[in-house]
Order: sequence, then structure tokens, then C-alpha cells
Amino acid sequence: MNADEQKQAAAVRALDFIEPGMKLGLGTGSTAEHFVQALGARVKEGFDIVGVPTSERTGQLAESLGIPLTNLDDTPHLDVTIDGADELDIDLRLIKGGGGALLREKIVATASDRMIVIADASKLVTTLGAFPLPVEVIPFGCTATAGRMAEVASAWGCTGRIARRTDEYGEPFFTDSGNFIFDCAFGRIPDPVGLAHELNRIAGVVDNGLFIGIADLAIVGTPSGTDIIEAK
Repeated sequence: MNADEQKQAAAVRALDFIEPGMKLGLGTGSTAEHFVQALGARVKEGFDIVGVPTSERTGQLAESLGIPLTNLDDTPHLDVTIDGADELDIDLRLIKGGGGALLREKIVATASDRMIVIADASKLVTTLGAFPLPVEVIPFGCTATAGRMAEVASAWGCTGRIARRTDEYGEPFFTDSGNFIFDCAFGRIPDPVGLAHELNRIAGVVDNGLFIGIADLAIVGTPSGTDIIEAK
């Protein structure tokens, strides 16, 4: 199977962990969209669930497929969140935010009893960091915030270009919450736990794309099928 087929296989297998009546967090990104598509087909057959989308894009897709939606204000406790990852390691530490939805993804995931990650085999890495780490930053004083981020990262063994994300027209990219994303091309992150904690202590940083201790299980599509990784 190619990478997209692996994503689809992981997404379809995730349905095995969903039961009627569940309240689900619906992730963002290409792999999560495969899951939403598969879930939509199940809902058309009468499967009873309700979802909380992690982005406007996911919400629009789910709505188009007839998936009943709610929000965390009306439904503050969820059973399971199904979402993708830009990178994951064997300890189920993740880098997320390539689609710019990391804040809402983390809020939804931590409001759930379980987070299940779906990914193709290329996302499984030995050391996190080859994928640039996204950090969500408020626009006010963002240059100063980025400078402080570089100082903190260096202290944790991470160096590399930190750049504000732009859209397809070269304009600043805004998240659904109206913030900027800075992508940190560190190459490798020796201590994801320490870096995540210290980045979030910087004034102006809303959150970062390191998901530590949140995922409970990963379904990884492979050329021959799917593998399961469970949190230790």
C-alpha cells in the first residue's frame, strides 16, 4: 500500500474502537479526513454518534456527510478523539499542527477519555523533530516571542530556523482562533517533555505542537496492513 492507502487503512480500523452512543473528537488533516469520511458512511447506515470537530474545515466536512455535531461547551466530556499526527514515536509522543489546528486539537483530545492516533508508516520516527514543530503564538509582540522561543529551544538542545507560517498567497497564516503559527525547524528534539513545558511558559505562546502523555493508542498503516502501538 502507498502512503495514502496506509492512512485510509488506519482510519477504517479506527472504526473498530467506536461504539454507538459515543461522543467523538474529530481530528484535522488528511488522515483524519479519511476517518471522517468512513464515519460518515457508517452514520448514513444508522450508526448513532455525535462529534466535536477540531477545526472549521473538519466541521464543514462532517456536516456535509450528515455527522451530528456538538461543541465542548454543550458536551464538555468526550469518549474518544481520533486524530492524525505529523510525527509520533514509540512512546506515543506526537508532533501535531501541520494543518494549523494544534490548539483546538489539544483541547479536544484532553477533553476525551482516550486519544487514538491514526497515521501512515512514514510518521513513525525514532526521534521527534524532523517535522518542523508548530507553535501557536498571539500576534501581539510575536517577534519578541519568537526570539524568546529560540533562546529556550537552544537551552534544550534545539537549534534551527523559526519562521512565521504564511498562507498560499504569502500572507500571514491565521489559526481558527486568530493566532499565528511559528514553525521551528529543529531537525531533532532530544527532550520533547522538557521543551514542551518550557515553551508553554513563554508569554505570548498559546501552545505548542508537542502532545506528551495524551495519546493512548496509535494505529499505523503499513505496506501490508496496520499495526497497533499502545501507550506504556
